[in-house]
Amino acid sequence: MDCNCFDPQWPADELLMKYQYLSDFFIALAYFSIPVELVYFVQKSAVFPYRWVLVQFGAFIVLCGATHLINLWTSTAHTRTLAIVMTTAKVLTAVVSCATALMLVHIIPDLLSVKTRELFLKNKAAELDREMGLIRTQEETGRYVRMLTHEIRSTLDRHTILKTTLVELGRALGLEECALWMPTRTGLELQLSYTLRHQNPVGFTVPIQLPVINQVFSTNRAVKISPNSPVARLRPAGKYMPGEVVAVRVPLLHLSNFQINDWPELSTKRYALMVLMLPSDSARQWHAHVLELVEVVADQVAVALSHAAILEESMRARDLLMEQNVALDLARREAETAVRARNDFLAVMNHEMRTPMHALIALSSLLQETELTPEQRLMVETILKSSNLLATLINDVLDLSRLEDGSLQLDIGTFNLHALFREVLNLIKPIASVKKLFVTLSLSSDLPEFAIGDEKRIMQVLLNVIGNAVKFSKEGSVSVSAVAAKSESLRDPRAPEFFPVQSENHFYLRVQVKDTGSGISPQDIPKLFNKFAQNQALATKNSGGSGLGLAICKRFVNLMEGHIWIESEGLGKGCTAVFVVKLGIPGRSNESKLPFMPRLPPNHMQMIFQGLKVLVMDDNGFSRMVTKGLLVHLGCDVTTVASGDECLRVLAQEHRVVFMDVSIPGIDCYEVAVRIHEKFNKRHDRPHIVALTANTDRVIKENCMRAGMDGVILKPVSVDKMRSVLSELLEHGVVLQS
Repeated sequence: MDCNCFDPQWPADELLMKYQYLSDFFIALAYFSIPVELVYFVQKSAVFPYRWVLVQFGAFIVLCGATHLINLWTSTAHTRTLAIVMTTAKVLTAVVSCATALMLVHIIPDLLSVKTRELFLKNKAAELDREMGLIRTQEETGRYVRMLTHEIRSTLDRHTILKTTLVELGRALGLEECALWMPTRTGLELQLSYTLRHQNPVGFTVPIQLPVINQVFSTNRAVKISPNSPVARLRPAGKYMPGEVVAVRVPLLHLSNFQINDWPELSTKRYALMVLMLPSDSARQWHAHVLELVEVVADQVAVALSHAAILEESMRARDLLMEQNVALDLARREAETAVRARNDFLAVMNHEMRTPMHALIALSSLLQETELTPEQRLMVETILKSSNLLATLINDVLDLSRLEDGSLQLDIGTFNLHALFREVLNLIKPIASVKKLFVTLSLSSDLPEFAIGDEKRIMQVLLNVIGNAVKFSKEGSVSVSAVAAKSESLRDPRAPEFFPVQSENHFYLRVQVKDTGSGISPQDIPKLFNKFAQNQALATKNSGGSGLGLAICKRFVNLMEGHIWIESEGLGKGCTAVFVVKLGIPGRSNESKLPFMPRLPPNHMQMIFQGLKVLVMDDNGFSRMVTKGLLVHLGCDVTTVASGDECLRVLAQEHRVVFMDVSIPGIDCYEVAVRIHEKFNKRHDRPHIVALTANTDRVIKENCMRAGMDGVILKPVSVDKMRSVLSELLEHGVVLQS
């Protein structure tokens, strides 16, 4: 019997319909849940740019769900209304789906571009991350460089700088070896000068023209070199894989004006070589930022070495300057000692030479005024002239010495210029008459009669220049002319440095002395103003002179802001001497230090000295006797003493004049003069005090005037000079000319 155990409840077609109903229900449920989620998303995402698209997409899904839901009632007999609803739902679904599809056509490119921007931003972010990492690395590198630079520059000793550099680089970079190769003195080799581990002997050299060295020196960047290159063979031999090696140049200071003690003198730019080695059997490599660190350190080392080199040279120059200063100070002290010794010698010689000269001239002048035979008078006059010549020589030597050391000063005062020329001519004429020379004097009408200047120096220049003209002329004439020079006649083209300036308070005296003598060779003229120079072609045994006259005249003229020169057309054609000096005009110039008092000639009045009581103080018995002889010859009643105490004890009211030698050793003659003033309170009771000295120093005269003395006379003293001094004392109360 057949048995059918499984009898389905529904037929197969009906079962399929049931499954479709169930699927449509769940599809509709899913379709309705999706819009709810989209609405929630739109509410929460306030910045989403495509809300309208989501609304359209939600409507499409709702309509699709409604279509599936309505489809549940269409499987059985249904009404026309249901069919209309179903059709409307499908039509709306088709419209919304088409609108959504069209909208997506425009939206998809935007979405793709957004994606592209997103990728671009991600790449930029990654790049920024890398740059930030590089900046951090650079900051760390800079911080380390500053630290290393501080360590390097903490000293200016180049050996310490280089050792510090190697040690700090080796510690910071973990180097196995670090070495510095310096150029040798010849500049043809590099010498191993400093190493980190001291594994190689310092002093090893390699040629500087090696290709690897030229490669490093040609760039300012750190260069990787072969571990087997000569400058990198610094590690002991062994079985290992050598680490990478880097070399960098270190610029050395360009030396042009000085040389560092044990470094070569560099005329072109030179470099040292720094070699850095990573540890052997290591996978480490040189990175770009580390190489930059090495380059920066090399530059800092170069700067520090330059400073150290300059400091070393500065210290060496300072030591040399100190040595030179010590030598100069020693030379200065020696020169001052020599000057003092010379001055002391001149002072002693001046005193010791003038003392016997005083006796010679005084006694000769006394003898000249006695009754003598013609032969005796000629001999006495010869002695007197020779003594005067020797005294002039002494004066020339002393004046030249003071001119050269700058201690000679002009004695400015008012004097009779016309009388000065006549006096000089009167002194020259006796000598000229012996040689039968005709001497003329021409004074221009515009030449002032009185002037302000150093009368003594002008007279000395005139006597020297006119005396030379007479001395070197055997026959003919000597003409002397003096004018107040105009501007056009002042300039000498051979002396462009002489630039006179005219003013209302001054005038320039131009004196020309022309002779018909033997003349001078033009090439010898410049030599005439040198010390101890004479015209060798004319110098004879009888010419006399020391060769100092014109040299001293030139210095005197220069002191008076003038100029002197000599003209001659050659030997046998005569000679012309010209000098110009600057003088003041009385009443307009402030240079006059003393009121003008015209000098009286010796024969102005017959002064009677008979019975005039005079006291002479001199420690030198011979000089004391000579001075007494002069005064006794003039009729004076003379008392002599040898010391200041004796002078004060003997001095009485009847003594009218006191002559005292101010060069007495151990006696303060200025104090004696002051005590004489104190002894006689009333001026008319006090005697006239006159200093006798063999010293031409201006300070002596100033000290005498300050001590209250009435005058200073310079040894040697003749009868005429003593007569003139006494006349001036009794007439004016002072000695007008020392």
